[in-house]
Amino acid sequence: MTCPGKRRLQAALVFLSVAQLTAGLRCVCQLCINHTCETAADGACWNSVMLINGKEKAVKSCLSPSDLKGQVFCASSRNVSKRNCCFTDFCNNETLHLYPERPLEESGWSRLELSAVILVPSCLLCVGILLGVFAALGHRCAYSRTHKQDLEEPLDDQLLMSPGKCLKDLIYDMSTSGSGSGLPLLVQRTIARSIVLQETIGKGRFGEVWRGKWRGEDVAVKIFSSRDERSWFREAEIYQTIMLRHENILGFIAADNKDNGSWTQLWLVSEYHEHGSLFDYLNRYTVSVEGMIVLALSVASGLAHLHMEIIGTQGKPAIAHRDIKSKNVLVKKNGMAVIADLGLAVKHDSSTNFIDIPSNHRVGTKRYMAPEILDETINMNNFESFKRADIYSLGLVFWELARRCSFRGFHEDFQLPFYDLVPSDPSIEDMRKVVCEQKLRPNIPNQWQSCEVLRVMGKLMRECWYANAPARLTALRVKKTVSQLSVIKDVKD
Repeated sequence: MTCPGKRRLQAALVFLSVAQLTAGLRCVCQLCINHTCETAADGACWNSVMLINGKEKAVKSCLSPSDLKGQVFCASSRNVSKRNCCFTDFCNNETLHLYPERPLEESGWSRLELSAVILVPSCLLCVGILLGVFAALGHRCAYSRTHKQDLEEPLDDQLLMSPGKCLKDLIYDMSTSGSGSGLPLLVQRTIARSIVLQETIGKGRFGEVWRGKWRGEDVAVKIFSSRDERSWFREAEIYQTIMLRHENILGFIAADNKDNGSWTQLWLVSEYHEHGSLFDYLNRYTVSVEGMIVLALSVASGLAHLHMEIIGTQGKPAIAHRDIKSKNVLVKKNGMAVIADLGLAVKHDSSTNFIDIPSNHRVGTKRYMAPEILDETINMNNFESFKRADIYSLGLVFWELARRCSFRGFHEDFQLPFYDLVPSDPSIEDMRKVVCEQKLRPNIPNQWQSCEVLRVMGKLMRECWYANAPARLTALRVKKTVSQLSVIKDVKD
């Protein structure tokens, strides 16, 4: 080759390299024009596969640099989804599978045929990329254009969610899908980015809770501060556990991290319940005997479902809540209750006896802590210990509920457990002294003896808050006992 020819080749290669650097990162995108999208050079190509209605559904797209901050999009969930983020042009041009495929050697292909099938398309792809590099500079993915114009506009995933669907339809889809673990990631992002916040309805150590509107329907949006990212990620992960959905566990809708340029908001979207928490509800209203039974049975049923392990390939691990209290129970319009706030929950893998404990620094609520937690004698290597601590807290919630039960015109003012024994914001030492050393428990009023249902509730509470943890009832036993109270009520009537 002559010198001028070499110089032209070197100049072409340099120009090609510069063009690649300035063009950003190009990826395969199923939802985009020409099936190609482009993101910033420090973005990523996203490749995923998830179970929907028992079938594997592959999704390929671009991720912006802000999407990578939370690492949610790159995190896989065993037996539910597999996600991969990569950082070279078109590196997501492969189809992932949840389960290993049959070895190539068993497929009937010879090694020569396999080599030809693999190498020839790869070479053609490389040539095609080189030839199309300049043409590709003139095209942009619809997602890339939208993202640069307005970070808060909904994503274009019409293939995944029809415009006419309401929340009821979406929740039904979640509960009947093959995995039972929630909607696909792109649908969650679409929902979250089309919500209009209306008003603040609560605040806590994690951040704020807002009432929002999505397609005219109310939703609850829990917004975590960026420093509490671990709690946000953990709670979203727990809510998307296989087969977790239950009528007495707060209905999860979506999770998303939203970057407005100055800071990152971490959103957790769930069903909205206008009555608020059981704490708020009991402060405002008394409940009838029937209403108390419905609320108590709802909480017991939700906790029993959390604690229960479902065996199978699409099974559910046993989960302990670790922060049961009246503020973490919400009251539905129909008078039933749902358990919320799963940020501290632990999961148990019975096959390996592994206890998945969250890596955040939050602890439970001191007023509701079981004695073995207060005196630090709890066996953290035994999952049953966490379930028994939940039962202790459940007994205290039942006490709050029963105090507000109106029977023959008698009821008491709402109070928190141990209101007469510790300060309004007790320390661990305050609670340890009362619960562990003095072995005191909330007072059971004598008037409850005149009502068979309240008498049984009082007995049930005592069996929940035994100092000896193994002697406490199981959540399933509590549920069965409470379910029998309606029979007692019917007999008395």
